[in-house]
Amino acid sequence: MSETGIREHPDSGLRLITELGPLVVFFLANWKAGIFWATGLFMAATAIALAASYIRMRTVPVMPLVTGVFVLIFGGLTLWLQDETFIKLKPTIVNLCFASILAGGLAFKRPLLKIVFASVFALDDEGWRKLTIRWMIFFVVLAILNEIVWRSFSTDTWVSFKVFGIMPLTFVFSLAQLPLLKQHALEESPAE
Repeated sequence: MSETGIREHPDSGLRLITELGPLVVFFLANWKAGIFWATGLFMAATAIALAASYIRMRTVPVMPLVTGVFVLIFGGLTLWLQDETFIKLKPTIVNLCFASILAGGLAFKRPLLKIVFASVFALDDEGWRKLTIRWMIFFVVLAILNEIVWRSFSTDTWVSFKVFGIMPLTFVFSLAQLPLLKQHALEESPAE
């Protein structure tokens, strides 16, 4: 484990591919064939990524699974009704759902990030609480940004923002949490 309390995970490369791969497919398909083809291929790539994750790790992480379900539902509605609004709403709804779930966990004094990421981070209770609040706020900000971009700009701009805006923002936000992780990291016993 590093001094930030982050444990190394042997399948981190696979996780990155299964999370970024469908977005890259979505971007390229939109660029070449438009939003409806992009949505269909995004749905297929998401299903393949979730299956690959399950085959390799015998589990699917919670956040990609929830996101995948929303991709299939809202993507299906987009294709069935031929209305791109549904796929554009998906990030807003997913981010607000994540924020609400985290808020509910805090309300019941159960920081749900601890349950989801305990195998990755070893933090004290205050660290989990602060990290949960920060992610909750970040998810709300992402939902607001998504609403602003899809309602104010073209579909192509929104797709570019989804790939080249949200991902870098999430990466930078994650890196900004390293001081908190370091400050609240627990020491592990040598047996672990």
